[in-house]
Amino acid sequence: QVNLVETGGGLVRPGGSLRLSCVASGRTASDSAVGWFRQPPGHEREFVAVINWTGLSRLYADSVKGRFTISRDNAKNTVYLQMNSLTSEDTGVYFCAADVDSWSRLPKDFEYWGQGAQVIVSS
Repeated sequence: QVNLVETGGGLVRPGGSLRLSCVASGRTASDSAVGWFRQPPGHEREFVAVINWTGLSRLYADSVKGRFTISRDNAKNTVYLQMNSLTSEDTGVYFCAADVDSWSRLPKDFEYWGQGAQVIVSS
């Protein structure tokens, strides 16, 4: 069992930055790949980024590549999503998800999910 809690969401102006944190707890938290997904209003959940348990492998959606950075600090059981140059298209609920066995961009491949953090990009 892995429990995940996201923090750091909020309202930001276009061009601004936010950093989301995902704190994990549980026996296999530090052994799990962790992904960030988002769900824009009226749309399905979509992949944003994923990092493996060592932090050495990362994948990004094309829409965020060069603007978002995923990282992790296993000593703190925390995965971060640094989001820069935000646009209105980045608005949505952001979820972190974890799975010991997955290396995937698909939500269905992740077993554990946080409750989500709202990000609103608006002037």
